[in-house]
Amino acid sequence: MEITKLKNILEAVLLGADRTLTVIQMEALFELDEDRPTRDEIRKALHEMADDYEVRGYELKQVASGFRLQVKQEYATWVGRLWEEKPARYTRALLETMSLIAYRQPITRGEIEEVRGVSVSSNIIKTLLERDWIKVLGHKDVPGKPTLYGTTKEFLDYFNLKTLDQLPTLAEIKDLDSIHPELELDEEMQKEPDAEATDPGASDDEGNGDDAEATSEMMVETEQVEEAVASESVSGDSPDDTDVESEVIDEADSEDMDSGLQEASEKQAFNV
Repeated sequence: MEITKLKNILEAVLLGADRTLTVIQMEALFELDEDRPTRDEIRKALHEMADDYEVRGYELKQVASGFRLQVKQEYATWVGRLWEEKPARYTRALLETMSLIAYRQPITRGEIEEVRGVSVSSNIIKTLLERDWIKVLGHKDVPGKPTLYGTTKEFLDYFNLKTLDQLPTLAEIKDLDSIHPELELDEEMQKEPDAEATDPGASDDEGNGDDAEATSEMMVETEQVEEAVASESVSGDSPDDTDVESEVIDEADSEDMDSGLQEASEKQAFNV
């Protein structure tokens, strides 16, 4: 198949799709064609399309679950004005929990609580599970068999990542207050850590209402978290911890993890 025609077909398919598509899924679309392209030809066409879009307002992005066309981040402000909904807002407690899971997985709820110095609300875990950002990886081989949590492909897709290796390293992460991500931290909840906050207008990129549950969580004082992080390590009482789980997270690293998740979310853009 001629390369220009193939690129046009793939562009049309990606524009019409309501999800990401893998190369294998794209290849299957040509099964009935006599001049169907090979998998390598499809990859070559995708590569050329990505180059073509360098001067466009949208881009071809490869994430964990495949390829998609999306608005470039620098134009998201204007595209966002097409909708009146406010961006999703999350509590610091939820972002800290999500950050620890992303950077320290596999990790148990007890280990998260040990680092943060406070209990993790069941609603936070429930919200992350319902959004398909985390999943159960198994159970730790210690008394009580606590559940081990890790991130999902949906988490990577939402934050515009192909792999976890693309998360910012702790050395690259900026200060939390200097970041203005798609996932905003509620300003009022930063000023009043003990106050409950809700956002009836919050919505995610798929239009569901799961965010309201997250924003109803009690905020945790930053000083309380810092004190706990400075004195506790993930490996506290578990002699069988893996190397990843046994590292000590100090105060700076805990804050950096939270910032890292938000910095990754800055790369998120609207799907075309």
